Amino acid sequence: MDPDALAPVRPVPPVGVAIVDDHPVVIDGVRAWLATEPRLTVLATGDDPDEVLRAAPEADVVLLDLRLHGRLVLEKLAELSAAGRRVVVYSEHSDPQTMLAALDAGAVAFLAKHEGRDHCVATVLDAASDRPYVAPALAGAMVGDPRPDRPVLSDKEREALLLWFQSMSKASVARRMRISEHTVKQYVDRARIKYTRAGRPAATKAALLARAIEDGLVRPEEIGIYRSQASADWPTP
Repeated sequence: MDPDALAPVRPVPPVGVAIVDDHPVVIDGVRAWLATEPRLTVLATGDDPDEVLRAAPEADVVLLDLRLHGRLVLEKLAELSAAGRRVVVYSEHSDPQTMLAALDAGAVAFLAKHEGRDHCVATVLDAASDRPYVAPALAGAMVGDPRPDRPVLSDKEREALLLWFQSMSKASVARRMRISEHTVKQYVDRARIKYTRAGRPAATKAALLARAIEDGLVRPEEIGIYRSQASADWPTP
């Protein structure tokens, strides 16, 4: 008998969340929402990102209000993202320009404050696993924008992006498409280059997904359709 088969299964630690908002009632509400999901735990809260992360440096996801003390904090968002933080923006400012600006600054997802508990929980869980989540407000803001500078992707580039957006690893995408992992990376890199040449860079996976949906290259409903198919390829937590 394989001795590894007798080894005890180690429990998966919950995803640690730091909440940054300058309204205590919002913090209390979000904390209550996240408490309904045993895979999540709130590690620290407050109205100053630096203080909150000093209290919880190990946080897996930062849920950040985009307006703190009367001003937008896009620069702080970019700083946190550049430092490797997974930042989910949670804001009442849900106009398309603000949403895309947040994604361009490095946010892994954008959640409007009027969206409910289920979307909040799903967004945080997916962010922790580096899986893109498109909540309704973000999808509605991005669909159908007829930009003249939208890149033209090949069928294979679009297929690779779509599967990758379903949270598959590039290795899983390669198996599904029956191509090499190197070729998958080439398809993704080509799409990034095309957007950069169009003056619309998409440095993060979330930003690239936003661009693709915005230009009609990927439809939000396709994310849900393919997610069930891709789930078999997701690593078990």
